[in-house]
Amino acid sequence: MRLVIAEKHSVAQAIGQALGGMENHDGYITAGGVLISWAQGHLVGLAMPDAYQGEVWADPHWSMESLPIAPAAWKWAVSHEKGADKRYRELVALASRDDVDELVNACDPDREGEAIFRRVMEHAGIDKPSLRLWVASLDEHAIRDAWRSMRPESDYRGLGDAADARAKADWLVGMNASRAHTVAYHRRLSVGRVQTPTLAMVVDRDMQIAGHVAKPFWRVEAPMGGWTLSSERIEDHDFAQRMLSLANSPDFAFQIESAERKREHVAPPRLYDLTGLQKDMSRLHGLTAARTLAALQSLYEKKLATYPRTDSQYITHDDLDTLRGLVADERADGFVDRTALPAAPRLELTVNDAKVAGHTAILPTMRVGKDSLAGLTDDERLVLVRVVRRMWEAVSDDHVHDVTVVKALPDAGWLERHMDTAGSKEAELTFTSRSDQPVSSGWKAIERDTREKDDSGEDESRNAIPSGLEQGAVLPPVPQGGCGLDEGKTRPPKPFTEATLLAAMEHASRYVEDKDLKAALDDDESHSGGIGTPATRANIIEQLVHAGYMERKGKQLRSTPEGCLLVKVVTPELKDVKLTAQWESMLSDIEHGQGDEDAFLRQIGRMCAGLPARVRAMAESAEGAKAVKAARAQNSYGPCPRCGKPVVKTGSIWQCSSNKSVKDGSGKWTLSEGCGYKIFAEKFGRKLTDSMVRRTLEGKRPKVSGLKSKAGKTFDARLVPDRQYGIGLSFDGPDGKRK
Repeated sequence: MRLVIAEKHSVAQAIGQALGGMENHDGYITAGGVLISWAQGHLVGLAMPDAYQGEVWADPHWSMESLPIAPAAWKWAVSHEKGADKRYRELVALASRDDVDELVNACDPDREGEAIFRRVMEHAGIDKPSLRLWVASLDEHAIRDAWRSMRPESDYRGLGDAADARAKADWLVGMNASRAHTVAYHRRLSVGRVQTPTLAMVVDRDMQIAGHVAKPFWRVEAPMGGWTLSSERIEDHDFAQRMLSLANSPDFAFQIESAERKREHVAPPRLYDLTGLQKDMSRLHGLTAARTLAALQSLYEKKLATYPRTDSQYITHDDLDTLRGLVADERADGFVDRTALPAAPRLELTVNDAKVAGHTAILPTMRVGKDSLAGLTDDERLVLVRVVRRMWEAVSDDHVHDVTVVKALPDAGWLERHMDTAGSKEAELTFTSRSDQPVSSGWKAIERDTREKDDSGEDESRNAIPSGLEQGAVLPPVPQGGCGLDEGKTRPPKPFTEATLLAAMEHASRYVEDKDLKAALDDDESHSGGIGTPATRANIIEQLVHAGYMERKGKQLRSTPEGCLLVKVVTPELKDVKLTAQWESMLSDIEHGQGDEDAFLRQIGRMCAGLPARVRAMAESAEGAKAVKAARAQNSYGPCPRCGKPVVKTGSIWQCSSNKSVKDGSGKWTLSEGCGYKIFAEKFGRKLTDSMVRRTLEGKRPKVSGLKSKAGKTFDARLVPDRQYGIGLSFDGPDGKRK
């Protein structure tokens, strides 16, 4: 009998319905003569360092001397979050049954889905023949088609090995880099392979904005009777005023240097991959990447959309019949105005077999119709409408428009008559005008709000340049003497938004000069299209916000002082996208059976082995010393009661920033420098919080309830600094005065 393991309960239900004769049992489903059960995300993950008993770095007290963390043999552990351990035991019990002789991996069709299944089986020591159900839609027809074409699980070994390599590499970097920087700078700093380069981009942008000095400039604007000529930027105000005065003279005229007209065809956009959808949902509706992914995941589980975590913008020839059925006119009702639909949908534009690796672009399913929006949440409704409209945009006609660009100079005849006032600068000042007239809306008629606005705020469709304008024509302003001066200021770069940060992560090759590394980052036929993957980018942004390194200000994403500090002190290679480019190239090779996981991890291990020395050298440099001082001041919980220096948090304890410890011959850590003042995480039967410690050291005497005496009795008291024990107690008398 086969046991099918899906990633989620809802997916297991969909498979059961597709196979027919479904019956629900406690922890599993029967259907079509097979057992079906489900995981709960990652049930098995890499164990934390404290699980490696006997290793110096298993000690919960962090130190630079205990680094690097380098497991000789990797340990895995069952998660205990939200009942994951119970689900693990149930899956193992089912897979171990004597009547189960074949397994089916029906987890999500990506690296992580491959990892979820394999880690459970490998951790439990279960080795039974396995097949892979690779399905990108939970529609019953799609599941049945995939069921008939299952391949051996071994065919996906490269995908599983790449997931394994990525997890171990991220673990090594995260553990080693975070500990090294935390110890060196006396504050908890979280460093990651992807999140730190992402944060560095935001910090760099914010620094450019903060350092921008606005410079004024002027343009001479000349009305031409229904259209306008504008001068290039003029940074000299006196010259701008002089040019304006000349342009308003009674006989001033322009000579047309060129008048170029061309009809432009803007091809339809591609179908959505996850990142493209997240960018548009942020731009159009202000949804975060995480909200968009959550809504799309829900639509997938409701069988209204195909698999969400895709990095492809195409379908294959095998999918053409499905797409043909999806673009029937009646299916547009409720989503698109029928008058905007193309007369003959161009399905071939969406097909590229070579650029579909695993799963296709995001599409609605055949279940979607005019009644599908009922009962959906606001986010789900917005996302589904956009997915349907992008499908129609992708098969529609080109957007056609006529573009006219005119360049003009002050008339040569006028210059000759005004040689006494007009010099070479005036003669060479170029004026331009641009007109953009729509001819056929094409795909842009599907949703007009998707059109980008001109940064200048001008509507070029209203700038009606006459069609008969020719090179050499001489024209005065209309009305004569009606020119004006438009003043502006140079602008700093725009802050990142969710949409623009996702774009920067997706196209990280802009930050890499090496051609081979650029190619690795831009390889959209694998998972190496930039920093992170479509499946992880939303979570990376959320992690940075949750950690306090970035914050949302309306639609903007801005770095915090904590984030700026981290980017300032972190070793250069850990904030450079080049590292990610190298890793993604190697991971892509592993995925496609052309790379070696052990060799890849040895390279990561060598980098981590050198981290302590590099971090220490940076921290002890003059620039590093400034950063340490700033870090301690910024992270201070208050003055040390013994010596007055800042108290900082290291690991789970609070201690004087003057403290330094070394390990003696017996392996015991002893104080080598500093006053030795410490506050341990638990006092009087209560776990202390940052707020409690800060308020105590600031002399605010916070009142805490639920404290326990040695006899086990609970009581309330106020916390006060204590030179000997770190924190002491104070009790208020009946009159409210301190006893």
